This record gives sequence, structure tokens and C-alpha cells, in this order.
Amino acid sequence: MTKPTMKVLVTGAAGQICYSLIGMIASGQMLGFDQPIILHLLEVPVAMDALKGVCMEITDSAYPLVKKVVATSDYQEAFTDIDVCIMVGAMPRKDGMERKDLLEKNASIFKGQGEALEKYSKKSVKVLVVGNPANTNCLIAKTYAPSIPAENFSALTRLDHNRAKAQVADRLGVNVSDVHNVTIWGNHSSTQYPDVSHGYVTINGEKKSITEAVNDDAWLKGDFISTVQKRGAAVIAARKLSSATSAAKAIVDHVHDWVLGTPEGEWVSMAIPSDGSYGIPEGVIYSFPVTCKDGVVTIVQGLKIDDFSRNKMEVTDKELREEKQLALN
Repeated sequence: MTKPTMKVLVTGAAGQICYSLIGMIASGQMLGFDQPIILHLLEVPVAMDALKGVCMEITDSAYPLVKKVVATSDYQEAFTDIDVCIMVGAMPRKDGMERKDLLEKNASIFKGQGEALEKYSKKSVKVLVVGNPANTNCLIAKTYAPSIPAENFSALTRLDHNRAKAQVADRLGVNVSDVHNVTIWGNHSSTQYPDVSHGYVTINGEKKSITEAVNDDAWLKGDFISTVQKRGAAVIAARKLSSATSAAKAIVDHVHDWVLGTPEGEWVSMAIPSDGSYGIPEGVIYSFPVTCKDGVVTIVQGLKIDDFSRNKMEVTDKELREEKQLALN
């Protein structure tokens, strides 16, 4: 039986992340290879010519799952009756721009898009914010869409999660699929805390804790953490552009698991509204270890938090609360 068509909105659709992302969505990697979609692509007016080129490429790729493409700069047309909203477009940080300036510019963008979600979108829409500062931009959008359930909002830390898995796999010389249950706590920023203390790795069919397998506490608490925290900057330094393909892959992973579910016994990292779990008070969008089933996100409970982890988790929580104050003021 043919599934009902889903409407997927991507903002900033002519940008470099979306150039990698849209083909992945259109091919079925995100929502399933049997899921027909209508693509809603939103851009600012000055980028509409570039977006026309993207649409030409979608047409020329002849994706069987794509039933229609709506390319627009109009919020009503873009946000009406969407099922999934991926907010990639945001004001980038420029030379000489203070963090508060970036937050101020993006606050107005995500306020407007939150209001559009509230006015035009389905109340069941799943919203993923990618544009940085992603956690706080997500908080702003959620604030201005009060009738959409809070649990329908999330920000992207799956890229950091994937980076952490890859670093462990590289260190141990195993496939990345053999690394399980790493966690990203907190903000998608240089204060994030990549935590492997509850994860495990499969080597020659045998399960071992990552801590035991790596057997190098100094690396796990030092270079590993800083490498993941600063990976985005390292990519920019190398290619003179920010992460695009890896960000697109992480977006696809995030939404795929949210909609279709995480494997049994496996958790992933998503930035979601804090509910007080692990001593992180409500009021911020904070990355937790989560499982997903039937479209519902559940924070993994009962993980032991040692003093080292607690300190790292509080540092990133503090930054998020400072961002919140700057943005909402």
C-alpha cells in the first residue's frame, strides 16, 4: 500500500549544506525508500535564482519519491501543512561579529519562522534546527510556536555524536558501526561534552566498554574531547568552508531515527527541551542520550554521572543559559 505523501520543508535550501542534504532526502535515505514526499524549499529573495538551479537538479535527478517541489521565499507557502521542518538557514558569524550580535540577528529570523510554524504548520510537525547557534535558535522557534508540543522541537548534535563515534573507531581500528552509545551532552558548541563512559565497542564479536578498549584515560578525557569539540573549526581551517556533507548526513540520521526509530539497545544524541533529567533544569534545549520509537523521543535514564562528567555538563548548561538571556532579551 502506498504511504501518504509527507511534506518536508528545508530552509536555506540554496546553501551548501542543503546542496548535499536535498539529494539524500529525495532519494529516501531520511524517511524511507517507500515514502513519497513533497519538498518545500525556502530561501531569502536574493537567493531565489540559485534555488531555481537546485530545483533544476532535483528534476534532472528523476527521484521517484519526489511528487512535487515548492520553491519559495514566502513563509505561508513554505510552512503550510508541513510534516517535517529542517531549519538550516541562519545568519552566519562574520569577522568581527560578537556572539551577542549573531544571537540578535538569528533571534529575529527564528522568531519569524517560529510564528510561521504556529500559524501555518501541522501541530504534529517535527522541527529540527541546524542553523547556529542551533540549541538557542531552536529555543526561540519553540517559544514563538506555543501550540506545537515542546517535544516536537530538537536541535542537531548528531554531527557531534557521529564525530565522537568516528574518533573512537579510528583510535581502535574498528568499523564505526562497532561503536555504540556515545553521548553528546549540552550545547552544539565548543563547550559540548562528548562522553564515552557508558558506551561500548564490539571487537571480534566481543563487547567491551569503550573505556576498557581504549585503555587511555588521558586521551579520553583530553584530546578525544577537544578534537570533537573543535572538529567544525578544523574542517573550516582545512577546506575554508564549514562542514556540509557530514552535516547533511547527520541531519538525515537525526530525522530518520526520530521518525523510524532507533535500533533496540542503541541510543543517539539529540538536543531537546530539558525536562530536569540529570539535574539539567528546564528552560534550555540540551543534548541528551535518547531513544526513539513511533516518533517519540525518550531520554535514557539511570546513567551514572561522575564528578568529571558533572562538571563538563554544568559548563555547557551555563553557556546555554547565557545564550538564552542574550537571545530572548
